[in-house]
Amino acid sequence: MKYLPFLFLFSFASLAQNVRLSGYLYESKSKESIVGASITICGQKQGVLSNAYGYFSIEIPANQSVCVRFSSVAYQVFEQTFKLNNNQQQNILLSPSNQTLETLEVKAEKLADTEISVVKMSIQQIKQIPSLFGEKDPIKAIQLLPGVQKGVEGSTALYVRGGGADQNLIILDEAPVYNANHLFGFFSVFNSDAIKNISFWKGGFPARYGGRLSSVIDIQMKDGNKEKLKGEGGIGLLSSRLTLEIPVVKSKSSLMLSGRRTYIDLLTKPLMPVYSKQGYYFYDLNLKFSSILSPKDKLFISGYFGANQLENKEIVLRDSYTINTHDKLGWNNATATVRWNHLFSEKLFLNTSFILSDFNFGLSTNYLQTNKDLSTFKNVTSYTSAIRDYGFKTDFDYFPNNRHAIKFGTNFTLHHFQPRVTSSNNNGPDSLISGNQVFNNQEIALYAEDTYQVTERLSANIGLRFSGLITNTKNFIFAEPRLNLGYRVGNNWQLKASYSRSNQFVHLLSNTGVGLSTDLWVPSTDRVPPQQADQLAIGVSKRVFNNRYTLSIESYRKWMQNIISYKEGATFVSLGNNDSKATWEDNITFGKGLSYGTEFLLQKEVGKLKGWLGYTLAWTVHQFEELNNGKPFYPRFDRRHDLSLVLQYQLSPKITLSANWVYASGNALTVPQGFYYGLNNFGNSDNVYLNGLAYLGSRNSFRADAYHRLDLGIEFHKQKKWGERIWEISIVNAYNRKNPYYYFLNTSNSGRITSLGKSSLLPILPSVSYHFKF
Repeated sequence: MKYLPFLFLFSFASLAQNVRLSGYLYESKSKESIVGASITICGQKQGVLSNAYGYFSIEIPANQSVCVRFSSVAYQVFEQTFKLNNNQQQNILLSPSNQTLETLEVKAEKLADTEISVVKMSIQQIKQIPSLFGEKDPIKAIQLLPGVQKGVEGSTALYVRGGGADQNLIILDEAPVYNANHLFGFFSVFNSDAIKNISFWKGGFPARYGGRLSSVIDIQMKDGNKEKLKGEGGIGLLSSRLTLEIPVVKSKSSLMLSGRRTYIDLLTKPLMPVYSKQGYYFYDLNLKFSSILSPKDKLFISGYFGANQLENKEIVLRDSYTINTHDKLGWNNATATVRWNHLFSEKLFLNTSFILSDFNFGLSTNYLQTNKDLSTFKNVTSYTSAIRDYGFKTDFDYFPNNRHAIKFGTNFTLHHFQPRVTSSNNNGPDSLISGNQVFNNQEIALYAEDTYQVTERLSANIGLRFSGLITNTKNFIFAEPRLNLGYRVGNNWQLKASYSRSNQFVHLLSNTGVGLSTDLWVPSTDRVPPQQADQLAIGVSKRVFNNRYTLSIESYRKWMQNIISYKEGATFVSLGNNDSKATWEDNITFGKGLSYGTEFLLQKEVGKLKGWLGYTLAWTVHQFEELNNGKPFYPRFDRRHDLSLVLQYQLSPKITLSANWVYASGNALTVPQGFYYGLNNFGNSDNVYLNGLAYLGSRNSFRADAYHRLDLGIEFHKQKKWGERIWEISIVNAYNRKNPYYYFLNTSNSGRITSLGKSSLLPILPSVSYHFKF
């Protein structure tokens, strides 16, 4: 006992050997927070990363001159020497790289040794990719990565490692986005001018992410420039856009506003005849207010609002009557997020979020017939579908020391589903027919994860997530273990492995596979269990060719349970009277899936020529008891080979060249393999009945033609007194490849099937657009 005071003093002295340096990383010009930056003690391989809000906390030796290194992609490396005798908070400013080429970099950043199957994408790189009508699209850029299958021509639908289009969690400032399509899938809802960071996970999900099986696309909007007014925008053949970053209180708060709208309807309607008017438009509005309330508190308020509207008006004049028709098809998204950051101490960081997400789809037909005697017949039919979420999240970052970075938290989501609301009214309220299906449930989650530097070479991310669903009739609760391991072999080799289990409580019903807004979001119920997936992945990466290239190879295997599909011949998009009381639960069936493959990615990261070459070899197999006679089959977007080559070349400071070439095996489709025809009464086989019987064979046993396309782009930059202007010329599908969009059956005059035809959608499409920054 007499030695106890000495032991206590020794322990206290040991604890006092280190002090903590913490603060926020900002861009020097705009005071925009820098996410995922590396902070290390000079000469050491261990370090920490800035979190999603730019906050960092690192231990350094006390009372010693210590060099600390701050680095991030597209910024100049900054080193500063500190000599501290107690904890200190200091914000660090990083300057953008003087070399413009560095901002064009896209790579699978090795922000932590445990990160596998994740890509951090540079917005500047996305803007260098040739695009349709000059619309720079983050989702289109993600489609060029290995492991990602695109949908049909022009679609923004994503099929990641064999998963369905509904198995991707797309979040914008922490709010889920349920339908990310504009113009029926040709563009996404994300305006690249308003975006700061994109993280794309296709496996090895940390425990903080949940609710989907295949991928996470985490998108952060710009906070806004807190120092001076800044803007950028563009004028294209299809749409125009403008983004403004406005300081509200200098160095303290800012407002970011970004808008985009098409003008197809404005240009085409005046050219149409009076009796027939068609029009389509979409618009986006992003806004974000950010404020530093105190050294320990920050506030963020962000929102997104977007809409699509297709309209058709026709007037038909006849001698005895006149017909007026007015058809509308539209869908819209809205998200809102309020977030509060608080520092309890140098070690403990809190973020609390209140979230709203809303998606609505509507289809209506108005028919009015006015007869010569002034009597009328009127039919009004409408169909709507909607999902709305109210969410609450609390997330903690805890930094006990430089070897551990712990995250834990909870979230709650109230889902309100209206899968189908229909009404039909013929000449008065007595003929009103309506159907309404409403579901409410609550999703809850608790998680904890630790990024642990076990040794100098071995690191791990160990996590556990509990997810649950509360419905009116049944509750679900699941444990979801997550494990990522990284091991460094020598200076250039990295070995990695991951295991994750995920559960999904929402489902997407689709007949088309195109990713249209008529695809319906439906909940898990007592009759529809949640989807579940287990995924294993192993990988290796190495710096090659004098450290100018990075080669990474990953193999994965994913098992999926309780995936859903329509039964044979079933459809949900129906407005008929006899269908108004049908439930979607009666029209679906459950199955399982297996996906496995290997992905290769070779990236060039330095020099005038940059880009990547990606290749995927993959298989996906589904099996449903009620489909294909219970036998396994390939789903529509199973593709054996997928290749993408993405290049950018800085010809001079004023001229940038870019090119993409993609190749993919054809989709798996179900088409008739043969036909049986009956004979007429005269026994003449040349005069067959028009409705012969088709033999379809196995489900999706036909392979469409391979898909390939070349896109080219050139940008002309010029500095002006007020800022920078950029002229861009792009050519999509440069060699006019007629990729199949859909297949159809050719018939003879007698009704006999003669051949299988195909139709393409996008021919060679040149475009020019003007961009500016100030």
